[in-house]
Amino acid sequence: MLTVGVMAAAFLLGGVPFGWLLARRAGVDVQSAGSGNIGATNVARTVGRTAGLVTLALDGAKGALPTLVGLELGGDRLGAGAACAAVLGHVFSPFLGFRGGKGVATAAGAFAVLSPLGTAVAMASFALAVAIGRRVSVGSLCAAAVLTPAVWFTGAAGETRTLALIVATVVFARHLPNVGRLLAGTERRWADPGSRDPIADTDRGLETSGLMSERTKLKEEAQE
Repeated sequence: MLTVGVMAAAFLLGGVPFGWLLARRAGVDVQSAGSGNIGATNVARTVGRTAGLVTLALDGAKGALPTLVGLELGGDRLGAGAACAAVLGHVFSPFLGFRGGKGVATAAGAFAVLSPLGTAVAMASFALAVAIGRRVSVGSLCAAAVLTPAVWFTGAAGETRTLALIVATVVFARHLPNVGRLLAGTERRWADPGSRDPIADTDRGLETSGLMSERTKLKEEAQE
């Protein structure tokens, strides 16, 4: 009963769509803007980088917290189970009709608890790939590919090793559209000089929904 309760709570917490909520507060439907993803990258592009960073932190926290609780109450097995439930909750959010994000930040938070050294190696590969390729999707795919061997070679528990393989598979599956765009040469760069300004994107989204921001209204009045 304890196991079921912890995993159910982890799934529900993982399903809380912080990116969607922050975007909604700004008047943006993040599932209809940009890439349509509720994760930090799309929130940063469509709402602003501050909102993106907050989303990143909250998505990471909802992976770390249930993992810590699971470890405390049931050891490595329940810790890994809670982590898996949190990631799946994010990917298949029950609050958004079982549509969610790609699970990268939530998984990072969970593995930071389960295997700090392995996570550090994976995050280093993420940072290097983004720095070179300027595409967050490439960094996420690299981190997913590195995570399993990093967790294995840094001596993590058996349950954590198995979970790393499961999570890497989920992340790759969720990034299949990105892989298609990468192969077609149409995947958007993170800091492309031709990219639209996140604040401008926000105003366009608000205009589309009939909720133009106060900042834009004042600007138009000044121009008149």
